[in-house]
Amino acid sequence: MTVSPVPSEGPPRIFDAARRQARLARSARRFHQADFLHVRAAENAAESLEAIVRDFPVVVDLSAHSGVFDRAVRASDAAPRVGAVSAPLGLDRRAAPGTQALPLSDASTDLIVSLLTLHWANDLPGALAQIRRALKPDGLFIGTLFGARTLKELRAVLTEAELAERGGAQARVSPFADGYDGAALLQRAGFALPVSDVDRFTVRYPDLFALIGDLRAMGETNGLHGPVRPLNRRIVARAAALYAERHGLEDGRIPATFEIIHLAGWKPHDSQQKPLPRGSAKTRLADALGVREMTGEEPD
Repeated sequence: MTVSPVPSEGPPRIFDAARRQARLARSARRFHQADFLHVRAAENAAESLEAIVRDFPVVVDLSAHSGVFDRAVRASDAAPRVGAVSAPLGLDRRAAPGTQALPLSDASTDLIVSLLTLHWANDLPGALAQIRRALKPDGLFIGTLFGARTLKELRAVLTEAELAERGGAQARVSPFADGYDGAALLQRAGFALPVSDVDRFTVRYPDLFALIGDLRAMGETNGLHGPVRPLNRRIVARAAALYAERHGLEDGRIPATFEIIHLAGWKPHDSQQKPLPRGSAKTRLADALGVREMTGEEPD
């Protein structure tokens, strides 16, 4: 008997696009009150461009929140070499990355930036591949996304509180990428010379409710796919008590861990540095390291 293969249905659906759009729409008026993470990511991106001595005439910003990168780069030493920052016509900034075809022509852009948006992609390699196609040869991509340790305290106390009150718990905090996978993700999407770095830090809040207020202002509350059972007051109160008990600081505040993964990769081009062909080395590894090379059994 021959068994026909089951057709692929594409990447798993982790995030709900409509829910994501609603969260961002609700955050629009308050984003300026809690934009500090985006400012931090934008300033890091601008600093990276300061070290690259070349011009980027055509620049596109795919970030969900516009203007943050443009302000950072205009205040940096890279400003004279970076053209006007724009968003492509027809781009819905609130849509999850990869859910819409990127409205950019192939090989049309010198620099593409995406700040703290790509962690909402159901198909992150696919979204990165679209970005690579839109870059000119030797064009640069700079992106940031939240990493796996982001909000680890909040994830733990919400799960424990809901288990205690309901006997079961839903995922409430997004599954974020591991920072160590950054360069591999870029390679998988076809980028050359990939670089990945992790910025991990702690933000202190008066209480759980202040933290949730900032997340709402950023548009970073639950956007996971599937039915969501709202948290009731008992669960939230228990989570707040657990947070203070497990993680509370001497001054009464609570810490929230954030991890920002910084990515950079280039569209392949013949002028770029390439690894030497295998077998072309002129010096043995043992000689380069200055060690004695052993063959067979070690002598007595």
